[in-house]
Amino acid sequence: MDFTLDSEQTALRDAVRGLLSKAYDSSETRRQVTKTDPGWDEKTWSRLAEMGALGLPFAEEDGGFGAGPVEVSIVAEEIGRVIAPEPYVEAVVLAGGLVAATGTASQRAEIIGALAEGSLVPAFAHTEPGARYSEDARGVTATATGDGWTLTGVKEPVLGGGRADLLIVSAAVEGGTGLFLVTPDAAGLTRTSYSTFDGGRAAHIGLDSTPAVPLGEPGADQSAAIAASVAAAQIAYGHEAIGAMATALEETTAYLKTRKQFGVPLMTFQALTFRAADMYVSLELARSTVTWATMVLLDGGEGADALEAASRAKLQVSKAGRHIGKEAIQLHGGIGMTAEYSVGHYMSRLTAIDHALGDGRHHLAALSATLDDHGVVDPLP
Repeated sequence: MDFTLDSEQTALRDAVRGLLSKAYDSSETRRQVTKTDPGWDEKTWSRLAEMGALGLPFAEEDGGFGAGPVEVSIVAEEIGRVIAPEPYVEAVVLAGGLVAATGTASQRAEIIGALAEGSLVPAFAHTEPGARYSEDARGVTATATGDGWTLTGVKEPVLGGGRADLLIVSAAVEGGTGLFLVTPDAAGLTRTSYSTFDGGRAAHIGLDSTPAVPLGEPGADQSAAIAASVAAAQIAYGHEAIGAMATALEETTAYLKTRKQFGVPLMTFQALTFRAADMYVSLELARSTVTWATMVLLDGGEGADALEAASRAKLQVSKAGRHIGKEAIQLHGGIGMTAEYSVGHYMSRLTAIDHALGDGRHHLAALSATLDDHGVVDPLP
């Protein structure tokens, strides 16, 4: 198969790379940005909107640009290369994807149009305290009233929830899990934002009979749409991780070529070169798996096929990210442990990606549960 980018995709990659490499030209720049709320650069977000990156995956009639998962993967990978803290996967792929999949025509036009313009940042409030990862909502319940719907419960952590202009909240409804739109200033809503270990932001969202508007059909079970959007986000996270791992490997090999010990470069010692080579193998295996998962989405894969592809990609990224991150720090020696040096921050981001939307253990268990679904191959005569 030919995985070469076409001219438009190459132009998109170069444009996003040029923007982000200037916005985050050093690890110190990123540290300064993540020190203050909202934890990312509003100007960089606006520039991503201006070049069309925020509207890529959405239909033109909804205010998007009608691109596909390949274009999304290009942006995600460039974000990963500099570990830019902008919430692209969280706001565009996940929250925006849910609106595109389940919203009414008017909801899609209003929300996606504003998202593509960069004037609205949504967040998906789904994870609940004390609950392992699931597509279902249990801790937040939706109640139909004479005037509409209200939500009660707690969501945490909500990635990007402290800055979000609109919350897409999952809640238990009769017969499944529904989706609701909640504004941050709604009655009965409290939110507390805090920093995460990778420099990002998350929030505790409390709901106490908070008024909400159904996203799409009122009271409908949206579990399948949640699973599909989550799968797309898992694959996009995979591409972000590929970009981060590639930079970590580049910085490590450059260090081995320039740092001297006993009067010779570290690359002179075969044991260290072999370890760098193993990092490259892990990177390329993860890249191949994530690219394959993207092709599944591009070919219209949905349902069980898309979920399995996303789980396979997430599992491989989990293994590779841990391997490459740890080796990058180890091969740098003591300097790799300092906050002033970049490789530790790449390890932190790779760890955060691993735990987002189900970690490696979760996806290993999910894939293992399907082993008996496969037929037995008859032995050759």
